[in-house]
Formats: sequence, C-alpha cells, structure tokens
Amino acid sequence: MSVLESIKDKIESSKSILIMTHVNPDGDAMSSSLGLLAALKKIGKSAYVYIPAPNKMFSYLPGYSEIITEIQNAKDYDLCIALDSSDLERLGTGREYFEAIESTIVIDHHITNQNFGDINYLNAVASSTCENMIVVLAAMNIAINKEIAECLYSGILTDTGAFRYNVQPETFEFAAMLMETGVETTKIYRRLFDETTLNKTKLLARALERLEIFEDGKVSVTYITEGDLAELGLEENDSEGIVNFGRNIEGTEVSVFIKEREDKYKISLRANDYVDVSIIASKFAGGGHVRAAGFESVMTMEQIKIAVLEEVRKQLK
Repeated sequence: MSVLESIKDKIESSKSILIMTHVNPDGDAMSSSLGLLAALKKIGKSAYVYIPAPNKMFSYLPGYSEIITEIQNAKDYDLCIALDSSDLERLGTGREYFEAIESTIVIDHHITNQNFGDINYLNAVASSTCENMIVVLAAMNIAINKEIAECLYSGILTDTGAFRYNVQPETFEFAAMLMETGVETTKIYRRLFDETTLNKTKLLARALERLEIFEDGKVSVTYITEGDLAELGLEENDSEGIVNFGRNIEGTEVSVFIKEREDKYKISLRANDYVDVSIIASKFAGGGHVRAAGFESVMTMEQIKIAVLEEVRKQLK
C-alpha cells in the first residue's frame, strides 16, 4: 500500500481528527491547516485545527474563526495530522498532544523532516505543504472547491514569495487549477503583500535603520527587539517579510534577520542565487530550504552575527 493510500484509509477510518502545525505559523502552515479542515468537513469528518497563537494575517481564510487555541483532552481525538513541521520540537505545545493521540500523520515539504509520524508524506521538491496537500486530496478523491482553493493558493503564494522561489513547473499548474475554482488571486496578493499598518511600517523602518552590510555588500544583517514589538503594539508575526528587504539590496547574496523572543533569538536566513542557507541553519540545529531557512539560539546577538557570518563566508564566491 502506498503512503497516499495509507493516509486515505487512516483518515476515512478515523472519527475525530486534530490538525496542528508549527509554532509561529506562517502562510503555508495556516493555509494548509485550514485547507485540510475545509476538505475534511466537506466529506463529513469531525475535524479541528489547533493553533495556540493563530497568525492574524490569515484571518480572511475560511475556517479561521473555528481554530481552537486550547485542548482539554487529547484522548478526544483518534488521529492527529501535523502539517508543515519538520520535527516534534517545531510543534511547540502541540507535541504532547501529538504524542498522546493514537494515530499520527505528517505531511510536509521540508527536506530536513524527521518522519516522526506513523505515516509520513514528504515531497521536498514541492513549493509548499499546500502543494503537497493538493496531491493528498486528489488521492482521497476530494474535489477542491473555492473554499479549499483559497486556503491552498494562499499557502503556495506565501511560501514561494509570490512565485519567486521554490517554484517548479508543476507549481504553476497547481496554481492554475486552484484559480479555476474562482479564487480571487489579486485580492489575496494585495492582502498578503501590499496591505500593511502604520505600526508595521514603523517596525520595518527600525529594522532598516539598523541594517549592517558585510563581506563587500554580499551579506546584510538587521534585527528587532521584543521592546520594538511591545512599544508598537505588534505581535511576532507582524515582522514577517522584513528579512526580504535585506535580500533585495543590489549585490546582496544573503540576508540575516534576528528577532528577539523572550530568552532567545529567532534567526531567519534568505539567499538569492547560490548560498544554501539550509546548510547554515543546520549548523545551529535549524533547517528549512536552500534559499530560505532559520534557527533559534540562546547566544547573544553579537555572537549570532559572528557565528552566522563565519558559516556564510564558507559559501560566498
């Protein structure tokens, strides 16, 4: 029996399904979770999405208001499906529930995935978990309607940076298929990439003011603090996308964005043409994709800069 057949059989035989994703969920995490929720409800399944801190940027997606932020008893579910998560640690508080539920499925597109589910569907060539979700739903004979498509298109759009990276020919084919359901692509793009708030703009301004350039212009580094977010009344997800501004500078190959979070830092890495930032992230117990990766660290900010620059230099031309 193939992995996709196993997923189909397991979902069809389950009575109550819990969907979860990684901490600080991005577009792919939010969209794949809500897309799967809509699909499972379409076939009459009892399903729930657990996300302790939903990303408000995706509040326009169908099913967002149904997200549960707390779980009373993991035994209420007989199947848990983890999406867009490469390992158990990435599930945050969801890990204990994932491990407590009888059967588990993992669907992901990160090459660093540790296959931690009972059933694992991993296609690292795919642009996103949402792209993999299209394949899974096809295997389950679930027709994608506009509601499901709006979620999956949003995830593909964000994880490819509006079709700029992690793109294969089939990515456009899948996007075209989703568009045929009537998805308002222009509206989604504007919501995700053009619309912002005054305080988010102020946060970006602070990050740009702190921008440092290294290695003859090939590396950019900047940061924001918890104090920045608190002062501006913003949440962690409101800093999403700042890392790309450093990468967009002419001559820059790698952009490093450091974000203070409680007693540690979250580091986002982006590359343009040839540096494999997933290798760099893996040196610090992180992971991701060739041109987009990240990790967390308890080192000081200066120590992080020094350590990351040392690893970047190994790949610079």
